[in-house]
Amino acid sequence: MTIQVGQDSAKTRKTLEAGGQTVAYYSIPAAEAAGLGDFSKLPAALKVVLENMLRFEDGKTVTLDDIKAFSDWAKSGGKGDRELAYRPARVLMQDFTGVPAVVDLAAMRDGIKALGGDAQKINPLNPVDLVIDHSVMIDEFGNPRAFQMNVDREYERNLERYAFLKWGQTAFNNFRVVPPGTGICHQVNLEYLAQTVWTDVDQNGEQVAYPDTLVGTDSHTTMVNGAAVLGWGVGGIEAEAAMLGQPISMLIPEVVGFKLTGSMVEGTTGTDLVLKVVEMLRAHGVVSKFVEFYGDGLDNLPLAQRATIANMAPEYGATCGFFPIDGETLRYMRVSGRDEDRIALVEAYAKENGMWRDAGYDPVYSSTLELDMGTIVPAISGPKRPQDYIALDKAAPAFAEYIKGVRNGQDVPAKDEVRWEGEGGKPEPRDIPGDTGSHKRGFVATDDGNYQLHDGSIVIASITSCTNTSNPYVMIGAGLVAKKAHELGLNRKPWVKTSLAPGSQVVSEYLEAAGLQEHLDAIGFNLVGYGCTTCIGNSGPLDAPISRAINEYDLVATSVLSGNRNFEGRISPDVRANYLASPPLVVAYALVGDMNVNIATDVLGQDKDGNDVYLKDIWPSDAEIADLVEKTVTRESFQAKYADVFKGDEKWQGVEVNGGETYDWPATSTYVQNPPYFQGMGKEPGTISNIEGARVLAILGDMITTDHISPAGSFKESTPAGQYLVERQVPVREFNSYGSRRGNHEVMMRGTFANIRIKNEMLDGVEGGYTKGPDGEQTSIYDAAMAYQDQDTPLVIFGGEQYGAGSSRDWAAKGTALLGVKAVVAESFERIHRSNLVGMGVIPFEFTGGDTRKSLGLKGDETVDIKGLDDVKPGQETPCTITFADGSTKEITLKCRIDTAIEVEYIEHGGVLQYVLRNLAFGDAVAAE
Repeated sequence: MTIQVGQDSAKTRKTLEAGGQTVAYYSIPAAEAAGLGDFSKLPAALKVVLENMLRFEDGKTVTLDDIKAFSDWAKSGGKGDRELAYRPARVLMQDFTGVPAVVDLAAMRDGIKALGGDAQKINPLNPVDLVIDHSVMIDEFGNPRAFQMNVDREYERNLERYAFLKWGQTAFNNFRVVPPGTGICHQVNLEYLAQTVWTDVDQNGEQVAYPDTLVGTDSHTTMVNGAAVLGWGVGGIEAEAAMLGQPISMLIPEVVGFKLTGSMVEGTTGTDLVLKVVEMLRAHGVVSKFVEFYGDGLDNLPLAQRATIANMAPEYGATCGFFPIDGETLRYMRVSGRDEDRIALVEAYAKENGMWRDAGYDPVYSSTLELDMGTIVPAISGPKRPQDYIALDKAAPAFAEYIKGVRNGQDVPAKDEVRWEGEGGKPEPRDIPGDTGSHKRGFVATDDGNYQLHDGSIVIASITSCTNTSNPYVMIGAGLVAKKAHELGLNRKPWVKTSLAPGSQVVSEYLEAAGLQEHLDAIGFNLVGYGCTTCIGNSGPLDAPISRAINEYDLVATSVLSGNRNFEGRISPDVRANYLASPPLVVAYALVGDMNVNIATDVLGQDKDGNDVYLKDIWPSDAEIADLVEKTVTRESFQAKYADVFKGDEKWQGVEVNGGETYDWPATSTYVQNPPYFQGMGKEPGTISNIEGARVLAILGDMITTDHISPAGSFKESTPAGQYLVERQVPVREFNSYGSRRGNHEVMMRGTFANIRIKNEMLDGVEGGYTKGPDGEQTSIYDAAMAYQDQDTPLVIFGGEQYGAGSSRDWAAKGTALLGVKAVVAESFERIHRSNLVGMGVIPFEFTGGDTRKSLGLKGDETVDIKGLDDVKPGQETPCTITFADGSTKEITLKCRIDTAIEVEYIEHGGVLQYVLRNLAFGDAVAAE
């Protein structure tokens, strides 16, 4: 690959010798010497962006004024609003979001040929790595066959998708695929792909060094910030534009400094720390801001712990959670198998360019907050949001209060406990700790025996997700808890579905080397696959009797997972309350199987001699954990496991590829279909039209996540998506998940706003993807949208605060657009989803003047007119007229969240992909017309 650098009119290009090589680089001190400003107090995260401006400065897209704006930012105390054209070095994808991105690229090749252009212009200009990690589902668990059986089912379900991705690998330049069974994309990125300082040849044939940066089609791309790599999640549509050479438009962000002091105390984990950080930063407010961690506490924080904190940036709402380069960065690079010459270059580059953190590191921040790590206590988070932090000793009482809320404070009638359909006698009812009469209970007969389930029964305990399985300290800790429990004779409760899904094969290597996997196996935490599994809703079905009992008795079943997301309806359709916890705590909770038990103080069970066992009896010391990490997490294991990372196993090698320059779309495929975005597209962009006579498709509350808008998990035969597949003779067993079918817009349109827990306030007490159609009757959101489309009626969505929180899921915007929604009006938007909506031609608006959906008394039978869009400017306020069912009207003012000038052009073109396609087909002249 060749990197196209700018003209360097500021004379900031210098040379550096390190690691046995001489490289060119763009010097921030040289920019200061050239009179472009004082950049000495910039946070390291912003210096990475500044270097990007120096490297691509061409007097047009990037100007000297853009560079000078960074000095102004520091002088103003961390404030600035200048729009920048930022170019990341590379793009990272996973298969759920990557398949639709490759579908779009394939469709763009068809589209550009239809416009008379060259299909080869549709090629990534920046390196793209796609890691297949989201497809493995936990069908089999708790036995030695689980891994192989889940892999076999994965290929059976996803062969069409894999063949398509393999075609993409052969058809597109700069596009690599990491096969299934390797690991989670963020962990593979952290452990292997990322280099902290990247090198490439420029158009003059010279080797250039620059910071490793990226965007990814998954919100947890931020994990690599822990290794001082600046990256964040974007929607697939924005990532595709970046691949094709389109710069990412961004404003110079505020940077929040988070000072860490002290050190972790005995018995606490990196997970406990990050859950407190999430709570604090959510309360502080960091949406669309950078967060940079600094302070002496970093000297006591291993990089794996840093990566855990960086990983959860989407959960605290920030664009990124950055850690500067320091000695720990180099140590991790060495142990994870990076080349010694690269490590030497990273150190020399960071010190030369002012990006090295030393004892005196104290830059200017927009705002700051501080945490003494010595105050951290064991904790979990839930039952619905990552920021809902609960100290472990308060978890059981908090759950009891949650159940009171679910049951509206009412005692549960005794008749709810009497049904019993199992063979033999009904089990004796067991006391439920902390129950004041509000807990429901039921009884179940399974192959493991007859027993009671009740509100709070833990039916899923999963060690999963990139967030924690990248951290050997908590993974070794989990193994030691399992070892001590197993040796004492404790085991998981029979109703708990247990699973272990590491983020990379390296984890299995060190668990085996430490002699811990056998103990994890013994209590049900067998390896089920290398992938995201439970954390993204691929928890697989519960045993049928347990699922039936939960639903027949209307129980609030719970899950405990070492993940980053616990939104409603995400983990399993049978589970209502979900808790995030460290891997060792996941093991401990599996032993008791009940959220009502206070595991911090209560008895977990009895040992082989009948003695009570407490959490303290099986919890390992920090010294035990550190000793095993030192012995088993080795440079050699990383190098061995990543030696053939792109090769894959025999199954992957046997996947056949069809198609050449363009894809031969199989007409009968229910996984991959040619999307309609470019059909009938002409040379000329359109104009932005006012929205007139729009009807309301849904009125939604606060914290509507992209999981609510476009769920990733399983779906039933009765849903519009299920009916679509049944009509095409797909058996229910082969439905797979929404996430796996993101290459088919017909499925995804039908799944938009179809989360089983979403609540449309147009309807009373109804959960799921329902609304009122043109006739006023209740129907599915998909059917209502199609009926309105038949009438050429535009649609709007109303929402509350933090609309679009969570994943970078581009289908949350794509589905919204394909349903015919022209505008989303909310109190506030999360960063990625707002950008995705614009990228799909849907205009986001925010209420002003204290107006909300509630203050306006919206019921959903109104019509909406939004004016002033035919000459819209970034951030402009626009008039909106709401006409109520009785004919009365209300005039309000909305803020148009088209934030930048380039976004105005995206909307004019119908979306960012249409903008890019026209420019590639006809040249830059199109954008100017």
